[in-house]
Amino acid sequence: MNLEDVRALGAAIDAEVAKAVVGQSATTRLLTVALLSGGHVLLEGAPGTAKTLLAQSFARTLGLEFGRIQFTPDLMPGDILGTSLFNFQTSTFELKRGPVFTELLLADEINRTPPKTQAALLEAMQERSITIDGGTEKLSDHFTVVATQNPIEQQGVYPLPEAQLDRFLFKLAIDYPDEAAERAIVAQYGTRTGSPRPEDSGVAQVADHAGIAAASETVLGVKLADEVIAYVVALIRSTRGHPDLANGASPRAASALAAAARAAAALEGRDYVIPDDVKLLAQPLLRHRVVLSPAAEIDGRRADDIVAQLIDRVEAPR
Repeated sequence: MNLEDVRALGAAIDAEVAKAVVGQSATTRLLTVALLSGGHVLLEGAPGTAKTLLAQSFARTLGLEFGRIQFTPDLMPGDILGTSLFNFQTSTFELKRGPVFTELLLADEINRTPPKTQAALLEAMQERSITIDGGTEKLSDHFTVVATQNPIEQQGVYPLPEAQLDRFLFKLAIDYPDEAAERAIVAQYGTRTGSPRPEDSGVAQVADHAGIAAASETVLGVKLADEVIAYVVALIRSTRGHPDLANGASPRAASALAAAARAAAALEGRDYVIPDDVKLLAQPLLRHRVVLSPAAEIDGRRADDIVAQLIDRVEAPR
């Protein structure tokens, strides 16, 4: 697969997802960037903003096996990873695999489950494997978590700890659509009953496992100039010591930003990264990796505003 093929694949994914999900083309493109750079995505938005439909449609375009977990306060780690059960016929223990054994996993309302169960996803997200009864079980090479959380809920939720937030490549804010997009949504779904399904909107598969692997391999060939590396590092380091931030981004964030920028460049058909690729991805990649200082929280500052300020302040190479 060459760079033009990767660009065409990205355009085809955008077009297919848009058949079912109106007005979320930028989010779809960032999901594709995450897939090609091996990252996971956290979607944050109010109920009814098509987060689940977006994940379902994205999985369908790629031919990925789709799984969903509805997180609740009583969910246990074994409910998502699986457990070993004794088979009386064979007198042996057999692994009953949990829903994590899939390719694209939708972790719905992940902040509604206790930290013990949230942490059960950590190894799966980081290593693409899980440990059960002392044994290691491998997950798919394409294993990707798309988690959702509702920002307006304050009761009965368990905020994700910083350690788990750092496992997500992007945190994407799903906002309400503009008026024109909302009219299109009502026109498309206002005459239907039940939950919308991607296949009902004609969403088709445009890639397979081999195609995804080939596209990911092509991304590895995208060049990252020394000047761009220096810019990425300067941007990440600018988050440390900022008066409004109690904690800045880690070196892992710098590596993730560089990897994601290579995928974004490939989806534009380029074999080199430009500063604009980094700027485009910096906010969704950093908004959940920086921690506001107590004074900034009292003043009502937002992480997005501070990151935007730093993007404007740090000089980009020409």
